[in-house]
Amino acid sequence: MAASTTMTIRLEMSVKERLEQLAAATHRSRSFLAQEAINEYLKLQEWQIKEIQAGLQEAAQGDLIEHELLLKKWEEKFAHSMDETRQ
Repeated sequence: MAASTTMTIRLEMSVKERLEQLAAATHRSRSFLAQEAINEYLKLQEWQIKEIQAGLQEAAQGDLIEHELLLKKWEEKFAHSMDETRQ
């Protein structure tokens, strides 16, 4: 098991109440649920930053797509998705 530490945070009362309700419903501790939520948030934010940095690096290297080509691609994709919903 990884070492843990204690951290104090301020929550809106409504958030604390929701956390307590979820803890009771799932038979988990508030601490466990808060840690899970923070871990998921961090994974998402880290992924997003990594992808933004990769995109900026591609742009700096000139690896870009023309606006008109991208627009055409998305219009075709949208049209295809509309065709599938009509079937």
